[in-house]
Amino acid sequence: MSKDCGNHGDDDLRHACRRLLAILFGLALIVAIIALIVYLVLRPTHPRFFLQDATLRQLDLSNSSGLLSTSIQITVASRNPNDRVGVYYDRLDVYASYKYQQITLAASLPPVYQGHGDVDVWSPVLSGPNVPFAPYLADALSQDCQSSYLILQVKIDGRVRWKVGSWISGHYHLFVTCPAFFITSGGNGAPGANGFRFQTATYCRVEV
Repeated sequence: MSKDCGNHGDDDLRHACRRLLAILFGLALIVAIIALIVYLVLRPTHPRFFLQDATLRQLDLSNSSGLLSTSIQITVASRNPNDRVGVYYDRLDVYASYKYQQITLAASLPPVYQGHGDVDVWSPVLSGPNVPFAPYLADALSQDCQSSYLILQVKIDGRVRWKVGSWISGHYHLFVTCPAFFITSGGNGAPGANGFRFQTATYCRVEV
């Protein structure tokens, strides 16, 4: 008799555990379905970035020391194309590079919240005094200057969060690359360093 009672107790415990696991699985499935529906309905789109203007103030290469000094002022704009999703830009660091080598220090842009369809514009000055420069890059830069055509990259490294109603997501890494085309004839604006002018506004590649 006591043995049967013990077995009944074990069976009840197993049934209770199974019911609990079924309930937990059902709740997890419901949460996953709701998250999928929210994603499919809202489907957050990456913010759009545009390089509107750039002025090359300094571009001095010392072949003897292998150092490059650069100063460039840029105007970059960002637009949130989402109708229901806001964007928190918690960190935005922008710098210039030449053929994948960073040539300026990173400038920090102020944090901002971007509502639906909002546009924000920043115009930082990017400076890189006496940056060590590889010899093969120095040769390539000299050739570009002689050909009157120069391409720099403006890059933004940041952290963003999405906002839907009162819900705010965790942090996502944001990486933006904007090509900056400079020429010595034509272009927009006044000539800068070495006579280079910014050629035209460009769209930026955005990765989140």
